[in-house]
Amino acid sequence: MNKLLASVAMAATIAAAVPAVAADIIVVAHGQANDPFWSVVKNGVQKAGEDTGANVEFRSPETFDMVQMGQLIDAAVNQEPDGLVVSIPDGDALGPSIERAVAAGIPVISMNSGSDVAAELGVLLHVGQSEFDAGKAAGEKLAEMGGTKGICVNQEVGNVALDLRCEGFAEGFGQEVTVIPTVNDPAEVQSKVRAALESDPDVDTVLGLGASLVGEPAVAAVEALGRDDVLVASFDLSAGFLQAVADGKAAFAIDQQQFLQGYLPVAFLALHAEYGLMPGGDVPSGPNLVTQEAAGQVIELSAQGIR
Repeated sequence: MNKLLASVAMAATIAAAVPAVAADIIVVAHGQANDPFWSVVKNGVQKAGEDTGANVEFRSPETFDMVQMGQLIDAAVNQEPDGLVVSIPDGDALGPSIERAVAAGIPVISMNSGSDVAAELGVLLHVGQSEFDAGKAAGEKLAEMGGTKGICVNQEVGNVALDLRCEGFAEGFGQEVTVIPTVNDPAEVQSKVRAALESDPDVDTVLGLGASLVGEPAVAAVEALGRDDVLVASFDLSAGFLQAVADGKAAFAIDQQQFLQGYLPVAFLALHAEYGLMPGGDVPSGPNLVTQEAAGQVIELSAQGIR
């Protein structure tokens, strides 16, 4: 956490220490418009732009589409910005576009996903969490809480970062885990989780990969079946899922502090444009397990789009 605290402290001084700059920074993310997680990332991006005076644009495809995302990165490169922020859910698909940005002399920082491939693509640093390690930590905790057979609900099939979460979960859990593919539709998630629990009563552990889209409907599915023996945990935060944790209806949430994932790369690139400064390594924004004791403290911030 020392590295994260130092990075936050550095970014926090920018508003006071750096005069308004004319840096042009483009953020290209894979997050879909209907995903509340990415609205928090956008809030961080916008706040960093306000604090630094940089001109910041946030762009993303309308659906999880690596071809369209590559095109958005290519278009950003053609604009020759002072800095580029990208998420990298698929290094093979997006690598050529990112490498073109690096070859053009554009400073690139990755955030959220891509920690495993960022350095080899020439990215300066990554702000995020190790998805495999985060999944492993969740699996270990759920096994410690008594889980014996689990499902991992993936709402964005094809996103390597989410695959790594499920793989880490399986390793940390140490018991049988089945991946349940779905889409960004809470109604479908609830239906599939309920079906999985009904078809196999031995399933007693559910890991969601997004709080609003998966965690909340998973809790609803468990409640509808009256299965108070089922442990439900989820990546990321939402006011609704945090309330479920606070009420004892869910085990915990895994917070990667996505506001920082939006804020810090923009702040770092603004600082780089003004002074040529850049941190010397990746910044781990998570994971942090938010359990029942802490859930109530962050509900309000989650509702405000910060946590």
